[in-house]
Amino acid sequence: MDAPVLDTPRLRLRPMRFADWPGYAAFMASPRSVHMGGPFDERAAWGMFCHDLGCWPLFGHGALMIEDRAGAVLGQVGISAGPLFPEPELGWLVHEAAEGRGVAFEAACALRAWAFGPRGLATLVSYIDPANARSRRLAERLGARLDPAARPQDPGDLVYRHPR
Repeated sequence: MDAPVLDTPRLRLRPMRFADWPGYAAFMASPRSVHMGGPFDERAAWGMFCHDLGCWPLFGHGALMIEDRAGAVLGQVGISAGPLFPEPELGWLVHEAAEGRGVAFEAACALRAWAFGPRGLATLVSYIDPANARSRRLAERLGARLDPAARPQDPGDLVYRHPR
């Protein structure tokens, strides 16, 4: 399945390309990746980058880069799946310059609408490190609620279930 291009009033969500790798690797090597298990070395970051791309042909969903209308990359939003994910996960990351501007909220809303709409997913969760207060607040702002009965991706993760 080809990755879609999704437009919002301020953003464009587009398929990943190799030119995105340096910024992705820098994010994953930075302290900003701590709630994802990072910082990561280049080898681990490359595996994650390839996973984000590989989900598209394998599962019909994956990651999209978040750009502003001028074409600057602000982060990434994606749906991850596979043997390491009990359920499809809606996840996000934003670069420091985009923090606090509603970018992750707008991008996650658009991808979630696509996932439950045209893609037809039945379920969507976000696995969040309990110490990641910003992501927890964002999940709640998106309408997701804690699901203590759901199986986490990693031990200790909180599972937020998104409404359809």
